[in-house]
Amino acid sequence: MPLIVQGARQVGKTYSIAEFGRKHFANMLYLNFESNGELARIFDRDLNPGRIIRELSVLTGEQVTEGKTLIFFDEVQTCGMALTSLKYFCEDAPGYHVIAAGSLLGVSIKRDNSSYPVGKTETLNMYPLDFEEFLWEVKGREASGLIRESFNGFTKCSLHETFNDLYRTFLYTGGMPQVVKEYNSAGDTPMLDSVKKSIHNAYIADMARYADKTEAVRIMSAYGSLPAQFSKENHKFQYKTIRSGARAADYATSVEWLKAAGVVTACRRVSEGRFPVSIWEDPSAFKLYHSDTGLLTAMAGITSGDYLARAGDRFRGALAENGVATALSASDYDIYYWESQGRAEVDFVIQKDGDVIPIEVKSGDNVRSRSLAEYTRRYSPSISYRVSFKNFGNENNIRSIPFYALFCV
Repeated sequence: MPLIVQGARQVGKTYSIAEFGRKHFANMLYLNFESNGELARIFDRDLNPGRIIRELSVLTGEQVTEGKTLIFFDEVQTCGMALTSLKYFCEDAPGYHVIAAGSLLGVSIKRDNSSYPVGKTETLNMYPLDFEEFLWEVKGREASGLIRESFNGFTKCSLHETFNDLYRTFLYTGGMPQVVKEYNSAGDTPMLDSVKKSIHNAYIADMARYADKTEAVRIMSAYGSLPAQFSKENHKFQYKTIRSGARAADYATSVEWLKAAGVVTACRRVSEGRFPVSIWEDPSAFKLYHSDTGLLTAMAGITSGDYLARAGDRFRGALAENGVATALSASDYDIYYWESQGRAEVDFVIQKDGDVIPIEVKSGDNVRSRSLAEYTRRYSPSISYRVSFKNFGNENNIRSIPFYALFCV
């Protein structure tokens, strides 16, 4: 089957696929639908793979050999019919290797007469770098290996403070490859903030480009409200935070657009901590987290100096919570939070190997939680996690893990 790689802008889709093509294929047919408007016209006539391949070969001057050439459709959201053509590559030309990449596939496919090739493709989601990948870049792979050893044996990590400091830095830089590369080469410089703001502005530009004018304004408003959503003690998404009097009827579509674009991750409320957790979901109550903590700090206008100097403020705690959401999402977990009639709340609930696992987040020194205790009393989970800046430990059958070990969960 053709492969579709999807994810938010700037997470490294094009680079990763191109490197894969150079290493494993005799040659690569690179087709960028955003930069070459003529490409789309090849798909207007019909979706016959044989004809399409011949014309693409002529247009690019690149020979296409079955089994040896990687055909790479980049920015495929710009041409819905190219996305639809993957169905026919699967059915009529399975000997050709095709990868398509796009940033807004869940959004753009609804804007024309094309259709998604359901059941005819494999799909891979890409996310910003997680902390393990950040460590590979700044400290080498041995560093993450030490963390995994501590997690697997549940023993104290001797480099705990070093990894805590690196994780605090990671929360500020985020996981966009370009930002991490800049940090690793130059450290905390004004350029770091500039790169983050540039990516943030590209997200805003996409909202204007891939939505009609009225909807684009609403999408930008919903997106722009994220820092304010986190300023509240309860981080449940509230439409009135966007503007006074706002309702779900006005902005629900905008929120769905942000989710489909990979810009935000939704954490939905469940009323029970039982398997399967999805059947207890309340679709009307959710939290929204940014897909990248670095871009969230850029939105909020927070410099590294601001972040490090304000250890106790509410937004820093919210940023740590957002970091847990992005870490779990990068591990392909669907994330939920548990609430019991407003009296108790556990920050995250995930399902793994048939178990429903609660995860409590504590960014301050006080790590005790009545809510997690109430959850474990009710549902007796096989394992519970408390995530904080403390070292590995076990108390009352609750496993304490440091933030920097989240990629091991």
